Amino acid sequence: MTKQEKANQILEILEGLYPETPIPLDHQNPYTLLVAVLLSAQCTDERVNKVTPFLFEKANNPYDMINLTVEEIKAIIRPCGLSPRKSKAIYDLSHMIIDLHNGEVPQNFKDLEAMPGVGHKTASVVMSQAFGVPAFAVDTHIHRLAWRWGLTTGKNVEKTEKDLKRLFPREKWNSLHLQIIFFGREYCPARGHNPLDCPICSKYGRRSYLKTFE
Repeated sequence: MTKQEKANQILEILEGLYPETPIPLDHQNPYTLLVAVLLSAQCTDERVNKVTPFLFEKANNPYDMINLTVEEIKAIIRPCGLSPRKSKAIYDLSHMIIDLHNGEVPQNFKDLEAMPGVGHKTASVVMSQAFGVPAFAVDTHIHRLAWRWGLTTGKNVEKTEKDLKRLFPREKWNSLHLQIIFFGREYCPARGHNPLDCPICSKYGRRSYLKTFE
């Protein structure tokens, strides 16, 4: 079986399991999605969704956000971890959105990635989920699964992103990113995972990975 044939069959499984792909981070607009994704770094979506209602009640747009102090933002988002860094990033990027983009979240990678706390993965999520631009947001979880399934030999998320974009149709990238995340949580977690019981790993898993469980 070629890698492309394997990718096609994995896509079929994922689409059968997850025909709907709701965005797991609660948000109201592109700005609140940007902030929520930033907060999700090294934090679960569940915890972010418990924190953001308090933050967005006070500020769901950059103009209201800069009326808060960094310390006020930090106090609200503390449960998400890395609050000193994240609170300053949220405050500073809100100023940038107002000063450079007329208060609107920019719809391109260059301007998004120029903002503090916004890397390529965060920008990809915003571009795909807020603006519908095809993007494949590869984080460490998707990187791990793509390696387990033998879809990439990449040593980093950048190489994995390139490999996955070559294997899957462009029009599927936005939903596929979420389908892989949902699958990983339900069937293919980082720890305590037996690939022999996994709907994808058991059929298409990397041989060297499966051998350790046989």
